[in-house]
Order: sequence, then C-alpha cells, then structure tokens
Amino acid sequence: MTLIGVISDTHDLLRPEAVAALQGAEHIVHAGDVGDPAILEKLKQIAPVTAVRGNVDRGPWAMKVPETNVLECEGVSIYILHDLKQLDLKPETAGFAAVISGHTHVPKQQVRNGLLYFNPGSAGPRRFKLPVSVGKLRIFNGRIDAEIIPLEVGKP
Repeated sequence: MTLIGVISDTHDLLRPEAVAALQGAEHIVHAGDVGDPAILEKLKQIAPVTAVRGNVDRGPWAMKVPETNVLECEGVSIYILHDLKQLDLKPETAGFAAVISGHTHVPKQQVRNGLLYFNPGSAGPRRFKLPVSVGKLRIFNGRIDAEIIPLEVGKP
C-alpha cells in the first residue's frame, strides 16, 4: 500500500495541523495556489512532492511549477491540475484512475465513470465558513481509496 498526502490552496500558509496530518505519507501532491515556494520545500521534508501551479502562484519560482502534472504510483496514473474547470482531456480515455484538483476550497470526492475526482479542500487561510482540510489517498492492488481530513484549527 502507498499513502499519498494531498494538500491544496495553502495561499502562503502551511499550518502545523496540515503538516501533522501529512506525516507518514510516502508522497505528497500539492494541487496549486501554493503562494510561497518555501511551502513546497517544507513539504519535501516529509516526502517527495508533485505540485501544480495555481492561479495565485506568480513570479519566477512559479513558472518552474507546471500547470498540470501526472503521478504514477503502483501502476495507477493520477492527473493533477488546479482548477477542474480547466480539464482539457478525457481522463478515463487517457488511462487515468483519478483526477486531483483544488481551487474551490471545497473538499469533495466522487466517482464518475469509474474515475475518482478528488479535491482536498483548502489547507490555508479559512474562507467564509468552509472547512480547513487535507486529504489522503491509499493505493493498493490498483485501487484508490480517498479520505478528506478536516483540520481542527483556529484562525486565520
């Protein structure tokens, strides 16, 4: 079994609660709106990171981060982008088992056409009354199980 931590929309804030929730992950996916490249470096201290650039990621550092990415794990292909509305391929036709996105700050997981669509929600500053959360994927024997992990945090 491989454990993948999933985080998105940190917007310059890597909460200690998020770091704690991602401990034990063998790989981490950041689905964009990182805000500060130091966040990716801190995440790399936990596990290797596959990241994508979000709409708030600007500047020379951000241009080195791709808009889309692919993670291959245990024979399973995962497509990663920030905004699901920007999806410009048919992931099931392309052989992907899952699509990870962020952007909305709303944690959500659903299976459509046999494909997992997973948004861990936002781990950064709280927006409105939306929860602060991260996610985990477990890959075993070609199957993906997903979990959204709400974080108990104060403000911001």
